[in-house]
Amino acid sequence: MAKKNKSKGLGDTIEKITTATGIKKAVEIFTNGKDCNCNARKEKLNQLLPYRFKARCFTEQEYNDWKAFTEVRTVRISAEQVRYICDLYASVFSRQVWYPCSTCSPKPLIDMISKLDKVYETYIV
Repeated sequence: MAKKNKSKGLGDTIEKITTATGIKKAVEIFTNGKDCNCNARKEKLNQLLPYRFKARCFTEQEYNDWKAFTEVRTVRISAEQVRYICDLYASVFSRQVWYPCSTCSPKPLIDMISKLDKVYETYIV
């Protein structure tokens, strides 16, 4: 049995739906096999709405700040440190900034720290 490819973004998902429902085949018949720019639209949608966000590299200042943070961080994180983590995470991973409330589960913040640590560790020689 062939393994299905994971969708990279919305464009791949739409292609899978149109193929499964027969819409893609109908378009091919209707256009007499001419290029309808489906692949270009798919790639554009994948770029605009990807399912996985890739991290960008730290700037030198971000690297130095994260290094300093890792040297002083403890289990208890201050409100100022939470803001710093959330702001940096949003910037590095091209996400909207989100701040957890003080009574929220620590899991999302732990996940942000873990992902930022992975970016940081790519620099360690």
